[in-house]
Amino acid sequence: MLRNKLTAMAFISVSSCSPIIFSKSKFLSMSSERENRDCFGWAARDASGFLSPYKFSRRALRDGDVSLRITHCGVCYADVVFCRNEVNNSIYPVVPGHEIVGVVTTISTGVTDFKIGDIVGVGAYINSCQTCKYCNSDKENKCAKGITFTFNGIDIDGSITKGGYSSYIVVNQRYCFKIPDGYPPELAAPLLCAGITVYAPIIHHHMNQSGKSLGVIGLGGLGHMAVKYGKAFGLKVVVFSTSLSKKDEALEILGADEFVLSSDEKQMQALSNSLDFIIDTTSGPHPFEPYMSILKTEGTLVLVGAPGEIRMPPGSLIFGSKSISGSAVGGTKDIKEMLEFSAANKIYPKIELIPITYINEALDRLVKRDIKYRFVIDIENSLK
Repeated sequence: MLRNKLTAMAFISVSSCSPIIFSKSKFLSMSSERENRDCFGWAARDASGFLSPYKFSRRALRDGDVSLRITHCGVCYADVVFCRNEVNNSIYPVVPGHEIVGVVTTISTGVTDFKIGDIVGVGAYINSCQTCKYCNSDKENKCAKGITFTFNGIDIDGSITKGGYSSYIVVNQRYCFKIPDGYPPELAAPLLCAGITVYAPIIHHHMNQSGKSLGVIGLGGLGHMAVKYGKAFGLKVVVFSTSLSKKDEALEILGADEFVLSSDEKQMQALSNSLDFIIDTTSGPHPFEPYMSILKTEGTLVLVGAPGEIRMPPGSLIFGSKSISGSAVGGTKDIKEMLEFSAANKIYPKIELIPITYINEALDRLVKRDIKYRFVIDIENSLK
């Protein structure tokens, strides 16, 4: 995912909902002692971020768990961040990937939501405390005790979580999501992170109302999905970009209503006080005051990227009662609704399907933003 919200969150490795606290060396020791290394994946061993084949073990199934044979996995900028230790908390070997789609192969006792053969997805987290007010209201992504991330986190058995660049994964049914019948699994993968990341704030801020206006800053993996959801909700969508080369794509392919070159001061000023809501998907530093002036009274700019330090005169917020908010992925209720909405409205991410053997080149291209708009790994046909 471009340098997104997960970078900003620093992908906290140790979830406070883990029942026991271990040292990193203890984790690594536990991992090395396991004998049944039947899961095959690709991992980074150091901060070079270079991935290569790797065998490891998954935890045993517990009550309520399902095991998935992974067929596809989307490539997110978080994969770069933790493979290359950009936030100094990577626990090697790192097996990245949190946009996972697979087929249920095993179910344990207590599983009621899935059956063998179901096609399901797994997103950015695989556990939460399940007892706080946020978990009890299906907002597990906001868990008061911290969520357990799908990779580079700490699993329920104390092992380091490893993601979807692998042959299978074990997950509690609460954090798995049925892919709607007929929705292509390779296209479903990016919905589990990129899709929900822009869908959730639209819902949270009650912007899913026809006739409202939405600004989208940046037209990458997140931005192109924001445009698609905005149009499906009947919003007027304006795309802001520093690259004029994206104009035709934004207007003619994605269906945006307007394209604005954000470096053009006159184009920006012409939109003064015109938008209800803006989603900022960008990663690079940029001024915020021009966008705040584009918001209507009581408008909101929500950050789903990590654009650097936010600096602006207080008046940009005070006059017009405007606000800046942040958002990261979504709770289980939102994810289920997003998947159904995407299927019902035929909303499909634009992807480039790749074999696992191309992953190092793909990550380099992702850093260079040389992708329209999401890499998806064909795990089923290339991970041998």
